[in-house]
Amino acid sequence: MEETWLWLKYLILGIVQGATEPIPVSSSGHLIVAQRLLGVDQAGLTFEILTNTASLLAIMFIYRHDIGRLIRGSWTYMRTRDAAYKSDFMFALYVVIGTIPAVVIGLLFKDWIEATFSSVKTVAIALLFTGLALWLIRNMRGRKQDGDLKFRDALLVGLAQAVALIPGVSRSGSTVIASIATGMKQDTALRFSFMLYIPISLGAIVLGLPDIVEASDAPGMLLPYVLAFFAALIVTYFAMKWFMGIMAKGNLKYFSYYCFVVGILLLIFL
Repeated sequence: MEETWLWLKYLILGIVQGATEPIPVSSSGHLIVAQRLLGVDQAGLTFEILTNTASLLAIMFIYRHDIGRLIRGSWTYMRTRDAAYKSDFMFALYVVIGTIPAVVIGLLFKDWIEATFSSVKTVAIALLFTGLALWLIRNMRGRKQDGDLKFRDALLVGLAQAVALIPGVSRSGSTVIASIATGMKQDTALRFSFMLYIPISLGAIVLGLPDIVEASDAPGMLLPYVLAFFAALIVTYFAMKWFMGIMAKGNLKYFSYYCFVVGILLLIFL
């Protein structure tokens, strides 16, 4: 019975990861709260990397055509300097630029940030902050498309992504908010946000592989981790599809309400 309950806990954690990774409510914050409620002291780095990998695979599958186009277009432009492919090359270049702030700050301060801010109170305050930001940009309708982005846009969105290293601050929320605030259209903002997610997640996976190899609890936790992985993979796919529909309709205000309600409840009860 105890073993079954352990499996169920990790299945729930995988579902929480998958449901909250794509949407602007902070997957890291929800996992902290879920672990607290389920009595899981710390799911572990292996769990974090595996579930993030699952979410990454789901999002890469959804954006597979955009990824393929950007790679082909960038490579063709570098070889031929054909103006028809310059937009793809510049978009890919801005993804690289937007990735740099989070990489630098993460490498230098990630452990300190997690040790200092990994509390339910921090998550609550971060959710309230995210809710306020979502409310402020709820009616913005930008005009910038993929080919209209500038260095300043990429840097500002990259800095917003770095802020999301604080547990409770949504990565997708911060980057989507910053993208819309710089004047991007909804679909461009969403695409740029999740193109930034890919290199950051790939880097985290590569850096975490040695820790997975050395993890002493990995063999005994194989089934719980497998359950969490596939739960995160499947749920991320459907959550991302749902969020794309929400973005197309411009209904971010509902996530603002959610962040306000959950943030206040956490401050009161946890």
